Amino acid sequence: MNDSDAPALRFGVLGPLRVWRGETVVDLGPVQQRVVLAVLVLQAGRPVGRQQMINAVWGEATPRNAVNLVQRHVSGLRRALEPERPGHTPSGLLAWTEVGYLLTVPKGALDLDLFDSELSRARAARTAGRLPEAAEALHSALRLWRGPVCDGLSSPFLDAQADRLDESRIGVLEERIELDLTIGAHADLIAELRGLIAEYPLRERLHSLLMMALYRAGRQADALAAFRDARRRLREELGIEPAASLQRLHQQILAADSGLIAAPDTETAANAGELTGPRRPLPAQLPHPIPDFTGRQAELDRLDALADRDNGGSGPNVVITAITGTAGVGKTALAVHWAHSVSKRFPDGQLYVNLRGFDPTGSAMKPAEAIRGFLDAFGVTPQQLPANLEAQVALYRSLLAGRRVLVLLDNAADEDQVRPLLPGSYGCLVIVTSRSELSGLIVTEGARPVVVDLMSVPEARQLLSRRIGENRTSVEPQAVDGIIALCARLPLALMLVAARAATHSGFGLSALASELREAGSSLDVFDGDDQATNVRAVFSWSYQRLSVPGRRLFRLLGLHFGPDISVPAVASLAGLPRGQIRPALTELARAHLVDERIPGRYTFHDLLRAYAAEVARAHDSDDYRFRARHRVLDHYLHTSCHADELLARHQDRPFTLVNAQPEVAPEALANQKQALAWFESEHAVLLAALRQATGFDIHIWQLAWTLASYFEYQGHWRDWRDSQSMALDAGRRLSDKLAQALSQRSLGCALVQLSSYDDARVHLQDALHLFGELGANTGQADARISLAMMMERQGLYSEALPHAQAALAIAQAVGHRPRQARALNAVGWLHAQLGDHEQALVYCHQALDLQREIEDPCGEATTYDSLGYAYRHLGHQTEATACYQHAVDLYGELGDLYNEADTLVSMGNAYRAFGDFESARISWQRALAIFDQLGHPLADTVRAKIREQAIYKNPGESLC
Repeated sequence: MNDSDAPALRFGVLGPLRVWRGETVVDLGPVQQRVVLAVLVLQAGRPVGRQQMINAVWGEATPRNAVNLVQRHVSGLRRALEPERPGHTPSGLLAWTEVGYLLTVPKGALDLDLFDSELSRARAARTAGRLPEAAEALHSALRLWRGPVCDGLSSPFLDAQADRLDESRIGVLEERIELDLTIGAHADLIAELRGLIAEYPLRERLHSLLMMALYRAGRQADALAAFRDARRRLREELGIEPAASLQRLHQQILAADSGLIAAPDTETAANAGELTGPRRPLPAQLPHPIPDFTGRQAELDRLDALADRDNGGSGPNVVITAITGTAGVGKTALAVHWAHSVSKRFPDGQLYVNLRGFDPTGSAMKPAEAIRGFLDAFGVTPQQLPANLEAQVALYRSLLAGRRVLVLLDNAADEDQVRPLLPGSYGCLVIVTSRSELSGLIVTEGARPVVVDLMSVPEARQLLSRRIGENRTSVEPQAVDGIIALCARLPLALMLVAARAATHSGFGLSALASELREAGSSLDVFDGDDQATNVRAVFSWSYQRLSVPGRRLFRLLGLHFGPDISVPAVASLAGLPRGQIRPALTELARAHLVDERIPGRYTFHDLLRAYAAEVARAHDSDDYRFRARHRVLDHYLHTSCHADELLARHQDRPFTLVNAQPEVAPEALANQKQALAWFESEHAVLLAALRQATGFDIHIWQLAWTLASYFEYQGHWRDWRDSQSMALDAGRRLSDKLAQALSQRSLGCALVQLSSYDDARVHLQDALHLFGELGANTGQADARISLAMMMERQGLYSEALPHAQAALAIAQAVGHRPRQARALNAVGWLHAQLGDHEQALVYCHQALDLQREIEDPCGEATTYDSLGYAYRHLGHQTEATACYQHAVDLYGELGDLYNEADTLVSMGNAYRAFGDFESARISWQRALAIFDQLGHPLADTVRAKIREQAIYKNPGESLC
């Protein structure tokens, strides 16, 4: 490399961590900051997430301020690496991306990369028969080592990387010595080999190389003594005899076999064990390929990218890919399919073992059993097998040293089962499949995760088409979509249905879909004689491996309404403090029995939900399950009520809320913004709770009441209607007139927004009648205002005004100031609709003054909208647009999207009336964006206004 091509910074990890700027060593700061840099350098070019960094640096001993410490250390490293870069800009070398910290090391700037490059050069030369060049490249690679990896630094990740890289170094060292022997440098190696044996006394390959070096140097007796010393060490330390290859070499030396003195150009054995004796067949243990493997292109692309990035396993480290996912999602099929596709990159063999981590027998395979199978594949006889696991692991890694082998560890239970089976040196690729998250492998072993999710709908269609036949699936596309939905897009369930359809070719797919639909939440339809393909059985293997708290929480989650659940709601469901349920939630997530799709919210697919509910029914009493559902409904009701109070501060709650059970801890929402965010997060959950809360009628109607303001603000008219319909039914079952009256009025308001005026009138009049029977004056005022607004929407202004005036009289009589202000605005608005704009201003200003006194921003926004309308029709442009703008601002602060958009339309109308066409267009476009967001039909009306305005302004231009 020319000096001009040299990188500005050079990084070294093969020894003490160093960074050089030219010839000057960069001060990297305190020890912990250097540990952070070491993690980043060893992951150079790959983003390191904040939690991943914390685990890599501290492991289980994470300090409370770990996030702040990482941020501080990264900032310190940015200053050290690029001091000339301004402090407020991210470093070019070390930057934060959306997935983590990313250190970009220029090509040729890292000693570990140079080590890798020299190894690749050595292998290419050796394959081409250029042995001196190969030996020189290995010498060059080893000269890069200045000591142990990141010497003096320690962390869970660094310790694991240091062990692995040291194993790689000693393997390369053995390969280099073997090549030196091959090209004739015998005597110079003897002293080096004796020193290495003193450091690594149990590495048989080193003993074999020493024996060869001594023998080729003409020292037959010393070579035989070296064998006796190796045999003694192995017997004393491990209780085993030397491997067959070492014993054969001993016999050849005894016999003074001239074949051991090979010519340099014919001595090309791959390792010391192959210097004598014939080669065994290479292991090829992968299961048969899957001929009709379907979909998973995104996962295959990621696996290819990982393999390509690591040069197919030719880098300095063993490459580990962890394929994880829930039961029945197709992890093994993906792993086997991909392993076959890359198997040619690993000419020294492919190993496979089913570790039975999740198995009907319940007995996971011990690592020693798996290793014995692998050693047998490489010709190790029972007599040569070491007595203990540690020695077996050492022998296994020694056999794989310098080889390029693919190892598929299927169905792993956990990290401890996998770690002993990991090769120790470069050139190998390990694929692990598991239902567990295997985060330990990701943190300490550098494994690359590939999470397998449920199939997409197109992938599921393709699977069914391939298994059933294109002709049948194309004829009944709706039935196919139904089957996919009812199988929750779970590959195992889809294949079971496909097998049933293929076996019974006369069955219509519609009939099979009906069969699934009729089964409801039962998994009986997915039963089968083969436990490996029985959905219930497959799920049970994951469930049985859980701890007692994990099983309890899994069953409880089956009682929840779905589609997802927050941590506070889980705590109420379980009746435990949040801190006590987090470990069980983490256990379920790591076992892929729940999925944390966004931080703090958990879900699982419908079939797992059905299994959890089924186990709960079998294991837990009716009373236990009832109380759990009661607690979570209390949680949602009380949190929703608090959120509603923040959204609609001046809306009185005309009933007593159901008392929450002692174990329930509703969420503490601090302000209106948090309330709105909570409603948005729980929207689907609350609707599901209303539909499924059988036996909890009081919760149903009260919860629906608390949701009305949110649905109105956000323009969710149909959800508002449906929730109030369920509330009304619950009130009727309870014979509760107040519940019925409140639900009737709210349902009527929702129907007004849906333009169902006849039905709305019936419900609002029923509400007025019920409030009258109850003597509820404020309820009657609310019902009359709602009737007035319904008639106003129909253009019946003269009929509407008496209702608004009656509401005002009631509010004044009872001294209810918020309702009085609301009624004043309604009266003023209706005067404006009847053309009496001056009188409208009188009433609306009275309403506004009162709303300011009681601090009612929602009421102010409504009244400002009314004032804007009156001023517009009086020709007062400045006052009209200012009032509309006040209303828009207040609605925006409140999160009332529908009314914000509606007022923007009115403001645009005002601008157009005053001839300001550009401001009109801007207002309408803002309204259109909100209506489009809400999916509201008024979007088309506003879009038409914008088009009409464009034609009006430019009649000669065509519209695209």
